[in-house]
Amino acid sequence: MLDPRPFTSLGRFDNEWLNARYHFSFSHYRDQNRMGWGPLLVWNDDTIRAGTGFPMHGHRDMEIITYVRHGAISHADDRGNAGVTLAGDVQVMSAGAGIRHSEMNREREDTTLFQIWIEPHTQGLTPRWEARAFPEAGATASLVPLVSGRGIPDIMTIAQDATLWVGHVQPGQTLEVDLRDGAGYLVGVEGDFAVGDLAFGARDGLAILDQPKLTVTARSAASFVLADLPRA
Repeated sequence: MLDPRPFTSLGRFDNEWLNARYHFSFSHYRDQNRMGWGPLLVWNDDTIRAGTGFPMHGHRDMEIITYVRHGAISHADDRGNAGVTLAGDVQVMSAGAGIRHSEMNREREDTTLFQIWIEPHTQGLTPRWEARAFPEAGATASLVPLVSGRGIPDIMTIAQDATLWVGHVQPGQTLEVDLRDGAGYLVGVEGDFAVGDLAFGARDGLAILDQPKLTVTARSAASFVLADLPRA
């Protein structure tokens, strides 16, 4: 099953400093048909105005992954962690037994990012935070692991049997993607591409079930983020 979730169909929230689009039910947005996808509970597409952001607040028992698309986000938490995550890079916060943090856009331009929440397999873990830079797209199609709980070496870890990938494809290129359990969720970052016969653009989503292999074909220089998930 391939279930497209066009950007125009997403839940929304707008105020003076935040424009948010919700792939799944979140906050005041409720859709009984979009209550997460396995352990993937939240995929928010946020635009944060320059000089604003989320002040200190708390989380627990959630793996929170932030993929910055444009601009940068500054993190600080009550465990003494602090850092700036730039466009194309990723940070992971394992809320575990409880953590308070802020996420602020201290830049002179708007920041756009995906914030992805995955339910951990174990509650009450020790909270932690980490960020890493990742290489930019090259001339050939590529699929790069960002975070995983499946023992992939030399990448950031999460407490769940899942992997988050970023894919890059140049015009006319095709990328074959294997999903271990045939389940996942894909969101376009930029450009136009097709998954099989289905067309997608930046910020469109795709829920995937019973599909052990995807064929992604670029219509322009394109990239996407894919959560390879355990079957619920």
